[in-house]
Amino acid sequence: MKFYRKKNAAISEINIAPFTDVILVLLVIFMITTPALMQPGIKVNIPKAKIAADRQDNTNVTNIDILISKEGYVYIDGKQVNILDIENVLRRLISSKPDKVAVIKCDEEARYNCLVQTMVNAKKAGVTKFALSVDNTTK
Repeated sequence: MKFYRKKNAAISEINIAPFTDVILVLLVIFMITTPALMQPGIKVNIPKAKIAADRQDNTNVTNIDILISKEGYVYIDGKQVNILDIENVLRRLISSKPDKVAVIKCDEEARYNCLVQTMVNAKKAGVTKFALSVDNTTK
């Protein structure tokens, strides 16, 4: 049985298959690009070191990521922080869990004084555990 339309009748059907295809493609694109956008866009050349084995003793402890750029800017968990405010920011972060580890990633061209001041301020805030991040790939 075939259905016939009048010549001037309006089409009241909508084919949503192409629309669904476009939406699914956009969903896949967003799923792929979102993790890349969540990473801080600060480029740091971490010093290289030869390491025997990676130890993962603190798998259930969340870390505080402290990043120091070669210009001396300090970032805590991806947010830029004034060097004078480091103590207050870290005190707030460790208030809920005092055994958090401060992982410091410092650019190899950064001033040593900036690294020391950051560590001193973190110690004043109550951070007791530090880890210095290095690139363990050797040439």
